Amino acid sequence: MTAAMMYDEDDFLMISGIQHFVFCRRQWALIHIESIWNENELTIDGGIKHTRAHDPFLSEKRGDTIFTRDMPVFSRQLGVNGYCDVVEFKKVENGVPLRSRKGLWLPCPIEYKLGKPKIEDSDRLQLCAQAVCLEEMLVCPPVETAFLYYHEIRRREPVNLDASLRKNLIDTLTEMRNYYDRRYTPRVKASKACNSCSLKNECLPKMPVKTSARAYIDAALKEGPD
Repeated sequence: MTAAMMYDEDDFLMISGIQHFVFCRRQWALIHIESIWNENELTIDGGIKHTRAHDPFLSEKRGDTIFTRDMPVFSRQLGVNGYCDVVEFKKVENGVPLRSRKGLWLPCPIEYKLGKPKIEDSDRLQLCAQAVCLEEMLVCPPVETAFLYYHEIRRREPVNLDASLRKNLIDTLTEMRNYYDRRYTPRVKASKACNSCSLKNECLPKMPVKTSARAYIDAALKEGPD
């Protein structure tokens, strides 16, 4: 990777946006290009469940594993930045040194999600981006496996960060950057998923019911002075 191919911090995209983009290109554009945001029951519940994972003061060591939370990460090669919910550093022979820690360590990101595992790759791609950031920042061997923790099933799901998923990540970020550089917001493509979107009203505003000219005049006359 040459210096000319590196991204500046001002050009970084948010890692969290990958999940939005795969779920709905338009939703991602409304949030990350037009700066439109709204809360609903799902987003509020998700924020509450992330509170513990995102407490930067909760860092601990258990045996040969160090747990860190709310760890900021970035990649100049991918042009992204964000935070890892949890990163586990395991003590291994082929790891890398950590400041103020004895031995060698390898990272493993864990991302917390609502609901249950999804068919599409939105969560897996977000997790893969976190792993690539850690690899670049620590100059460590590739992270082969990371984990998604789903609150509905209350267990971790292993994610194999193979070549196919990494290529999908590059392709997705390339498409995201193309939209972002052009400040392009895709048109509406309504689906069942729209019902759970917190931006439903902003994306699909209800249009007023058309009335006839006679009905409009009659209504105006009724509202006039007595």
